Amino acid sequence: MTVIWINGPFGGGKTTCSTTLQQELPGAVLFDAEEVGFLLRQVFPGKYKDFQDNPAWRPLVAQFAVHCHRENDDHPVIIPMTLLRQPYAAEIHGAIRATGIPLQHLLLHADPDTVSARIDASVEFPDDEARSEKVRAFRRRKLPVYTEAYDGWLAADTEVIDTTHLTPRQVADQALKTIGAL
Repeated sequence: MTVIWINGPFGGGKTTCSTTLQQELPGAVLFDAEEVGFLLRQVFPGKYKDFQDNPAWRPLVAQFAVHCHRENDDHPVIIPMTLLRQPYAAEIHGAIRATGIPLQHLLLHADPDTVSARIDASVEFPDDEARSEKVRAFRRRKLPVYTEAYDGWLAADTEVIDTTHLTPRQVADQALKTIGAL
């Protein structure tokens, strides 16, 4: 099958869509590339503000995706991860494709007002409002970076699914259709 990279703004529904895809695609597994970043932060605390800037992160993510795909008997590997720097996407996606494994890059896009409203309504930690607000503040800060990437390269490099007026189920159905599973 394929590696399915689900991209989009922070708080844009990547995890929700990915979880639904995993349930719909027989044998599919989820790979959270952030976990590789968290591991690198433990090894090199404070060295990189954004773990994606660590030169080890990108090849490790690509190799992990490749090994997951092979270990999973070529069933889909779903990677929900915001990736906004074109050179980083090219490095990771190119390394995966160089092994002969197909990669489909989907973008869950919504207009900035819709993303802002979704961020404002999110509650990541129901028992800790201060911690939830910290996550929301991070996501708000990243929205202009996402918009710049979308306008600059991202829309042209992906299969865009406009989620502005879609329910999570409709987003997943559109993703399934886009990857040829519906």
